[in-house]
Amino acid sequence: MPFDLILRGGRVVDPSQKLDAVADVAFSGGKVAAVGNGLKVDPGTEVRDVSQFIVTPGLIDLHTHVYWGGTSLGIDAEEFCRASGVTTSVDTGSAGPGNFAGFRKHVIEPSQVRILAYLHVSHAGIFGFSHRIMVGESEELRLMNPIEAAKVADANRDVVVGIKVRVGLHSSGTSGAVPLDIALQVADEVGMPLMAHIDHPPPTYEEVLARLRPGDVLTHAFRPFPNSPATAQGTVKKAVLDARERGVLFDIGHGKGSFAFKTARAMLANGFYPDTISSDIHQLCIDGPAFDQVTTMSKFLCMGMSLSDVVAASTENAAMALRRPELGSLKPGSVGDATLISVKQGQFDYEDVVGEHLIGDKKIVSEGVVIGGRWWHPN
Repeated sequence: MPFDLILRGGRVVDPSQKLDAVADVAFSGGKVAAVGNGLKVDPGTEVRDVSQFIVTPGLIDLHTHVYWGGTSLGIDAEEFCRASGVTTSVDTGSAGPGNFAGFRKHVIEPSQVRILAYLHVSHAGIFGFSHRIMVGESEELRLMNPIEAAKVADANRDVVVGIKVRVGLHSSGTSGAVPLDIALQVADEVGMPLMAHIDHPPPTYEEVLARLRPGDVLTHAFRPFPNSPATAQGTVKKAVLDARERGVLFDIGHGKGSFAFKTARAMLANGFYPDTISSDIHQLCIDGPAFDQVTTMSKFLCMGMSLSDVVAASTENAAMALRRPELGSLKPGSVGDATLISVKQGQFDYEDVVGEHLIGDKKIVSEGVVIGGRWWHPN
């Protein structure tokens, strides 16, 4: 088949192929067609000179809230993805079984960018999250709706990738781990992974980890004290190491209150890298301290992770967490998504959720987006 688009001469960083080299990337029929040098231009092929940029697989943000207009915390997915180079936005529990149909019809289906979702086990998802109202949806157990959640998840397997639950003092009050146990029953019933939010105890970090299964995701994994994964001595808690050993995945989920440089420094110093880097973007953190996906990635780059590892945590690893191996890769036959980035040098001020600032010397900037084998942004 003739190529629809060729990205010419960029530095291709694709951890799924252990590739870091200057090459062309060609797309055809909505998929990656070839990666190589001097790829042939056919009549009608669009060619973009990207020699100034780095080409990665389309970035996946594993933790976002994009039910714009349906929940008070939702942001516009397309606007966010243009700014942040994201081609797959994974909404994590904005909607539950009671309002997922609206999320699908009015947001997911019309979107030019791919939106996948973890379905909340609570009936209306995260409904009371704003500057003025903060109601933990898991605090009221009458809102837990496991029977309908299983039905809705099963009926929407093309876009629902797992089950979401939020536990902790702010989201489940004194209900402890009970909402988590209910959500795990749903995840077992439909054969999907679970993503668990954690904030202040109860329950404890250890209690949550003890319940998670291989392939389940603990988000807000590098959160500050209390419920930090690091000890006061700067080591990694044994329960965290044991959970990773049995296949539990650790996601950043930066957000407004869930990422601390102190925690991250301790974890990275012990060689404990996050499986996935995500922004947890929503209305209360899009203007800081999270801002977007590339800013969240930049923080880890400035703390010593290699560019390849940072990209892997936003592409290949995220695709594996989603059980969608066709994403997060530039292997021929993969979904035809790509992100163009540059790494700026200078002095950049980064802030975590407890007010600590880090002056970093690097900043990842989104320069362009390819979706479905077509150049999408900027025009």
